[in-house]
Amino acid sequence: MIQRIQSVYLLIAAVLTGSLFFFPMAEMADMKDLYRLNWQGIFQVEADGSMQMMIPGWALTILTVLTTAVSLITIFLFKKRMIQIRLCAVSMGLQLGLSGMIYYLAQSGAKELGAAEVSFNWPLVMPLIAIVFTYLALRGIGKDEALVRSLNRIR
Repeated sequence: MIQRIQSVYLLIAAVLTGSLFFFPMAEMADMKDLYRLNWQGIFQVEADGSMQMMIPGWALTILTVLTTAVSLITIFLFKKRMIQIRLCAVSMGLQLGLSGMIYYLAQSGAKELGAAEVSFNWPLVMPLIAIVFTYLALRGIGKDEALVRSLNRIR
């Protein structure tokens, strides 16, 4: 299972989207307050470093968990290549949606909280890089499927 290169690509994609659980994705600031967007929603950062939830981000939480889970589940379906291909396509769509959701929540949250400035952190590119690795896995799975079909014709 892990010997196949596409399994490594899918594992890298899962790690990249799973890393969103550990880093803030965006920061919003106004004259006196600082807000951070992470996988749970938008939090106000207090002066002592504690954080208070301002806007819950259930959709972002569900999308982050689902995207990571689909990539991990796809690895273990190595005997069912056609299902793997479909799940890779679903995963790429979820990863694209995750990037869009992060951007949307940061912009709408900043507008709702009255923050003047939004700065996106480097974890925003993680789902985009994961899309590339998922595409590479999709190509590898397709090559495996083509090889198996050509060997079936020989028999």
